[in-house]
Amino acid sequence: MTYDDQNIFARILRGELPAFKVYEDDQVLAFMDVMPQAEGHTLVIPKTPAITLLDLDPEAAAYTIQVAQKVAKAMEKALDVKGIVLMQLSGAAAGQTVPHVHFHLIPTSVHELGKHAAQMGDMEKIKAIGEKIKAAL
Repeated sequence: MTYDDQNIFARILRGELPAFKVYEDDQVLAFMDVMPQAEGHTLVIPKTPAITLLDLDPEAAAYTIQVAQKVAKAMEKALDVKGIVLMQLSGAAAGQTVPHVHFHLIPTSVHELGKHAAQMGDMEKIKAIGEKIKAAL
């Protein structure tokens, strides 16, 4: 499968679509999921064009997970949560809905998770939670 540079995450990376960013550097972007499974659901994506984890260069994968850990620590602090689910879905058969590798950070317990990408969240609430996480970084 060829990388589609018109996927929603590629367009966010180019600034063509908005995102509630909580962290960004030259290699990685972390932003709020607008279809959250729980309050504070955050996505961490490499800027490298890769469809699945298996397509991602090992060094980019290692750096992306380091940023995911940093963001997760900020989430714990900012949102006063005791558990975070880290989820990475590789391929449509696994439930991947955007063809750009990404990591989900979901502050919750497995007993509270909503269905993935089931409904849009409250944008003002998502933005406010994102600002709290961003301030904790």
